[in-house]
Amino acid sequence: MTQHLLVRFFDPRAGVRIGVQTGVTVHDVTETVGSVAAWLRGSVGRVDAAIADLLTAVHASRQAHLVDALNHAPAPDCLHWLPPIDVQDVWAAGVTYERSRIARQEEARDGGDVYARVYTAERPELFFKAHGAWVVGPHDRVGIRRDAAWNVPEPELALVINPALEIVGVTIGNDMSSRDIEGENPLYLPQAKIYTRSCALGPGIALGRIGAAWPQTRIALQITREGDVAFAGETHTDQIRRSPDELVAYLGRALAFPDGVVLLTGAGVVPPETFTLAAGDEVRITIDAVGALQNSVTVV
Repeated sequence: MTQHLLVRFFDPRAGVRIGVQTGVTVHDVTETVGSVAAWLRGSVGRVDAAIADLLTAVHASRQAHLVDALNHAPAPDCLHWLPPIDVQDVWAAGVTYERSRIARQEEARDGGDVYARVYTAERPELFFKAHGAWVVGPHDRVGIRRDAAWNVPEPELALVINPALEIVGVTIGNDMSSRDIEGENPLYLPQAKIYTRSCALGPGIALGRIGAAWPQTRIALQITREGDVAFAGETHTDQIRRSPDELVAYLGRALAFPDGVVLLTGAGVVPPETFTLAAGDEVRITIDAVGALQNSVTVV
């Protein structure tokens, strides 16, 4: 079955564009769709029909690009990927994998009992990560804090959610984190998680309904330094303790998202305590259901 991705990209002749990727081709559907926010609003109560509308727009598209033409660092004079969201905020769920619980306890100076408790608690950990305008896309730079000594990427499956809290698809997320800052005190979590270039998404939104069951897919992380693999690891969505609809329901209990929202669902791959990112590293996250998200690292 062909996977369709809803994407955003920049065309130097026309500015920000909306596309649907089918195979190795991106079809420009901007004139029909308008924006990601508009499509998410229009999907309320009709997710399958809204996806079908996108595929109809593909057949009507008069402009298409090969994926390879977009696969390079952003520049104002060339085609390049943008994050697959526009005005949507990004939230995140924490300690949803056993590996994440262990890692948080390892980094915490007080033994991390708070993380052990939240792993089994009824209420999940949910926190704000980024405004849509702060998110970086494929081949752009993710940041590490200059005042932190222990920085890591966190590869995560990201749920894309419409204003009615219906999950319309998934994308790849990189929840950049400063583990030494978070470990010093749990109250420092916002500083460890929310800073310039701390969130990357892409390359596109793999469209399809999701409810009580996770898409069964591998999540892999590879970090390259000066041409050599410095770290590699992988996990699987069958290791996530909570269900998609449970996380989304808690997120929407006392919040409204009129243009939709993205929810990162936790990290099951965590580099060891001896590893920290450095400027110039390349981070590649692969989720079989979506594709690959690659970013270079810079100091912010």
